[in-house]
Amino acid sequence: MALTDEAIEKIKGMIVAGELKPGDRLPKEPDLALRLGLSRNSLREAVRALTFMKVLDVRQGDGTYVTSLESDLLLDAMRFVRDFHRDEAIVELIEVRRLLEPAAVALATLRMTDDDIKELKTILERGTVDAPLEEFIRADTDFHRRLAQGAGNQALVSILDGLVAPTTRARILRGLTEEGALARSISEHHMIYDGVATRNPELARCWATVHICGVEQWLRRES
Repeated sequence: MALTDEAIEKIKGMIVAGELKPGDRLPKEPDLALRLGLSRNSLREAVRALTFMKVLDVRQGDGTYVTSLESDLLLDAMRFVRDFHRDEAIVELIEVRRLLEPAAVALATLRMTDDDIKELKTILERGTVDAPLEEFIRADTDFHRRLAQGAGNQALVSILDGLVAPTTRARILRGLTEEGALARSISEHHMIYDGVATRNPELARCWATVHICGVEQWLRRES
């Protein structure tokens, strides 16, 4: 069992056993990790996944709480996962992204101004492992969009914009269910950025390909 899956099961076990009830606040992260015998990173990723599934609610500056666990709330998340696994077209869209986006990144490496690259770095710094899930998703989307815009080809931007939105849920679900996926994704973003910042189009293209291939490989395995 993956460490994140183990962490999810242990938190769910506390809820099922009644140790945590609807509306209860979870113990602080270091205390809960020690109590469950988990690393803080595994616990953090489990909290992300359970937040996505509407089991937990992270309130910035306040703590993490068990939701009401009402059936309608939980069913919304389950419908998302169900629809994702039925949508085989997502694999084809990811494949198209793999063919087009690395080329766009290579063009962006040659065409972005120094100010454009500074803006890209600002976006990159927003997408951290510790960022709230919603902010991470926005930063991830903005990073890819800014690279596409940097290519200076409006037709390419329009095509990639049409591909990013439908494939966002695949990236989210992978990040929440595959151990270490978020950290790898962030690391790959930094490598892409380094290629762009050093004006090395082949390096940037290679890392963009690796980045998208990781999602495609996971998606083919899970679909």
